[in-house]
Amino acid sequence: MPPDAATGTIPLELARMHAGIELFDMMIAGELPPPPISRTLNFRLTEAEKGRAVFRGIPMFEHYNPLGTVHGGWPATILDSALGCAVQTMLPKGIGYTTVEFKVNLVRPMFETTGEVVCEGRVIHMGRTIATSEATLKNAEGKLIAHGTETCAIFPLGSKG
Repeated sequence: MPPDAATGTIPLELARMHAGIELFDMMIAGELPPPPISRTLNFRLTEAEKGRAVFRGIPMFEHYNPLGTVHGGWPATILDSALGCAVQTMLPKGIGYTTVEFKVNLVRPMFETTGEVVCEGRVIHMGRTIATSEATLKNAEGKLIAHGTETCAIFPLGSKG
């Protein structure tokens, strides 16, 4: 994502008026801005359908830890994004979610030379108050870099405050 690209958050009023998948369709179409973390960590939502969300990103030198590899927080964050957004694609208007717990397994290091990675999240279970999802993070050759699972709480959207 270019450093000067506009970012923002989805206004609560809009989230009350649209289902989760509709909000993501608007974001992918450029009608809603991506969240600020997309610029910071250089990834973006590229596909969304009911029960599935796909992010693509490119890890950079700025994401390195002191030992010279991409910090584990980078794959954890893109996984959390795909995991949570997969759940949000299933939510009707006026309903929100928050991550309750997530687990990440890092199976291969990443470097700035890794290039573009693809993170795909899928809903495993969608209940009235709890949802679970799973995701994989792969490099361009399809090799697994990391995978994770997540539990989300489902609730009616309230007012900020």
